[in-house]
Amino acid sequence: MDRQTLAVAFWFALAVALVAVFLLVRQRQAARALRARAEAAEHWARVRAEEDRHLVEARLPALAESLGHRPVEVPGPRRPEAAEGHDRVLALFTDSVGQASARGEQSARATLKSMMRAVQSLANEQQVAISTMQDRHDDPDVLAGLMRIDHMNSQLNRRAQATAVLCGSWPGQQRSASSLTDVVRGATSRIRDYLRINVPAESDVAVVSRAVEPVVLAVAELLDNGARHSPPNTSVEVNFQQAHNGMVVMIDDGGVGMTVEELRRAARLLTGDGANDINRLGDPPQVGFAVIGVLAKRYGFRVSVDTRSPYGGVRAVVFLPTELLTRVSKPAMPDNAVALPPEQRTPPAAPVDDAEPERTPGGLPRRRRVSAPGQVAAPSAPPVSSPAGQPPADQRIATGLAAWKRGTDSGRATTPPPVAEGNSQA
Repeated sequence: MDRQTLAVAFWFALAVALVAVFLLVRQRQAARALRARAEAAEHWARVRAEEDRHLVEARLPALAESLGHRPVEVPGPRRPEAAEGHDRVLALFTDSVGQASARGEQSARATLKSMMRAVQSLANEQQVAISTMQDRHDDPDVLAGLMRIDHMNSQLNRRAQATAVLCGSWPGQQRSASSLTDVVRGATSRIRDYLRINVPAESDVAVVSRAVEPVVLAVAELLDNGARHSPPNTSVEVNFQQAHNGMVVMIDDGGVGMTVEELRRAARLLTGDGANDINRLGDPPQVGFAVIGVLAKRYGFRVSVDTRSPYGGVRAVVFLPTELLTRVSKPAMPDNAVALPPEQRTPPAAPVDDAEPERTPGGLPRRRRVSAPGQVAAPSAPPVSSPAGQPPADQRIATGLAAWKRGTDSGRATTPPPVAEGNSQA
């Protein structure tokens, strides 16, 4: 082989070697770049996985609790660049939870409303039956039992009525315009510890017809709260106060008061904006303030419980604007009538005389004077303590009612029939 051929072969081998080296270098650079890209992709996948885990384990549960009106702060993303699209997930989750809550709330309200309507219907039928029995019987023991049943039925009806109102129903009763005193008396007759309520004197300021039942129900809830959260040996004071654009009903109890958190919750519920979801009223549910807030917002009066009572408890204030007020005439009282203090307003026991009552020349039973006549109290609750030697208050009331019924029945039975016009003589 000549030298020229060797030179060509040498340069060709050198070129091949250079190309091989070049290709090897490029392959190593490409492998290094691919390895770097793979490591970056793996790191990014790890970051996205951690961010997704943070979304599932922290952000969504916190968002779910916050949607339940709980004071929970929803955390933000750890790596915002890795949370792309999470805002859309959160928005879809919020929308889904809202729709599910609305469906559940609507279903719960419809179910409760239907059940409470049935309970109210049965309670009204029971009230008619009780009233019929009270008209038919004149035995004091029977009347005392019927009055206790009547009072328990009134409490049951109030609970059903409050639940129905909370579910969007109307109070269900229409009354004529009533004085503030009668409104408070009506509310007092619907609570368990009605004997502990001190009702103020007669007032000529009245509540218009459409707002009587809502105000009665709201005041009943406040009186029940005041009586249940104060010692059993204390009373709940009710007073009226004139305002420049309405009237105020003040209810003071001697209970333990309310904490700051309880006051905030009560203020939120009393505005009528906190009772949108009946599933969030606690376990057991506390519906009193929620019902009052719904009624106040619907009928235009205001209620607050953020004032300290002079007796150490809570002062509830019901403000009735002028639009809900009217005037009625005060009932006439005898000239010798004496106002009794609240603790002496319970009527004394009426004497029971099984013998034939003394009659007037016209055949009517003659009334007997008692030492301290008084008005009949509200329907009786379970017996309360009475002074030594005296029967319970409900027994005394029942005895008086029994004697009055026997007298009226006897008078009707002995009244002579009316004389026909044609037989009258000049």
